[in-house]
Amino acid sequence: MFQQNLTLKKAMRGAVAVELALLLIPMLMLALGAAEFGRALYQYNTLVKSTRDAVRHLSHLNPAGSGYLEAQNEAKCLAVYGKTECGGQPLAPNLSTDMVTFSTINTTTTEGTPITLVEVKITGYAFNFLLDPRTFWGGGEDSITFGDITATMRQS
Repeated sequence: MFQQNLTLKKAMRGAVAVELALLLIPMLMLALGAAEFGRALYQYNTLVKSTRDAVRHLSHLNPAGSGYLEAQNEAKCLAVYGKTECGGQPLAPNLSTDMVTFSTINTTTTEGTPITLVEVKITGYAFNFLLDPRTFWGGGEDSITFGDITATMRQS
């Protein structure tokens, strides 16, 4: 009986390695997918917050004022670099000031009071994968282009 138990253990020794190999591939794909999804959410959140900061910078200014063009340049730098001076490392990889646009919207409230809104938009930002888990199946892209990221506030 003891000899039969020892023979059975020797026969099963390789089965554990095969099971590990079969389970390791899907587990790694799930882990890489979760990590890439987290990175994408983090970069998207960074872009949303930088857009909000840029529109907040412009919201306290009059669009007809003399320093508004300079403030727009500062807001572009704020959206890309996180500070009012351009230069240094961008907040998100491959983010440039060319992706940041502004628009002023003149509208009225329901009571008929005219108000001015300012909108800052980041367009065309592409999130680049470090390793897309879908490449294991022969598919996947090198990058995903986020939709327009927009923030709007009322100007004084």
